[in-house]
Amino acid sequence: MTDEDFAVFRILDANLNRASEGLRVAEEHARFVLNDSHLTSMAKGLRHQLAELAAGLDVDGRLACRNATGDVGLQVTTESESQRDSTAAVGVAAVKRAQQALRCIEEYGKRISSSAAAQCEQLRYATYTLEQTLHTATQMQQTFSGRQLYVLIDKGSSEPEFEDLVRCLVAAEVGVLQLRDKQATDRELLGRARTLCRLTRGTGTLAIVNDRPDIARLAGADGVHVGQDELSVSDVRQIVGPRMLIGVSTHTIEQAREAVVQGANYIGCGPTFPSGTKHFEQFSGLEFLQQVAAEIRLPAFAIGGITADNLPQVLACGVERVAVSGAVIRADSPGSAAGALQVQLRAVADADSPRR
Repeated sequence: MTDEDFAVFRILDANLNRASEGLRVAEEHARFVLNDSHLTSMAKGLRHQLAELAAGLDVDGRLACRNATGDVGLQVTTESESQRDSTAAVGVAAVKRAQQALRCIEEYGKRISSSAAAQCEQLRYATYTLEQTLHTATQMQQTFSGRQLYVLIDKGSSEPEFEDLVRCLVAAEVGVLQLRDKQATDRELLGRARTLCRLTRGTGTLAIVNDRPDIARLAGADGVHVGQDELSVSDVRQIVGPRMLIGVSTHTIEQAREAVVQGANYIGCGPTFPSGTKHFEQFSGLEFLQQVAAEIRLPAFAIGGITADNLPQVLACGVERVAVSGAVIRADSPGSAAGALQVQLRAVADADSPRR
């Protein structure tokens, strides 16, 4: 064995350890900090793929060349390595460490196995997605903290009526308002969207536009919501830029998982019950809500026919956020109806706060 071969074995050994350790730390962040089963599975899956890769890179040779006590890098440290401001910072640093180690394995691994190096490249790209999903889950838990009620509204019969409804719901501290109206012209929709954004700006209410990233961007909305048949998250992101929220409607646990991986900021989950404002051929039902609550910590809003009467069934599934329309906007007093729903939602959130 040449000195160069010896060095390559040491490099591979050190970085395989480093990458595995980084992925394990990220897995623990997803598991214990975020309580996210889906992201935990993602991190664990990558760690197992790395272990399979390592098994094909001459384990005996690597271990024979290991010299941990003689590693000159042990004495090279920086101040930032000994500081972490938050658990989120721990998770980010862990994924970054894994990415850097994977790049080293990929490059030096080419000396031993080009196929293993190619596998390592795929693993590295997968960690970029893991980093994004961990960051988004953490960030969105903060963004949607206290925002449990999401109300969908249409353009109304007039601008004054629309303004009165928005003011009323903002005063009721509704967390999110979505403008959804399939019958409105583009000009009407943009006009109402601008009014919605003007009336919610500086309040605790987020303004979302349904289906139309172009309208959302022109109006200066906080976000846009798309369905399974509309533009993808990546396409919407190109239109609205890096900071606007993107919500995605999901009807199965597979769609919910995919929305997380694609970079959605929150998901709508349903339909749960028959709705008085929208017709559905099939219903995802309460079982879907139970699946989402068990796996995913990206903010998830149950939707579809939810009222004050059936809300306890929804909350019993473990979901803490709901999106409604008719239950509020068709009430004699939309503000009071929203307030009554908020009381139920907040009671569950307060009882569950130590875990979530």
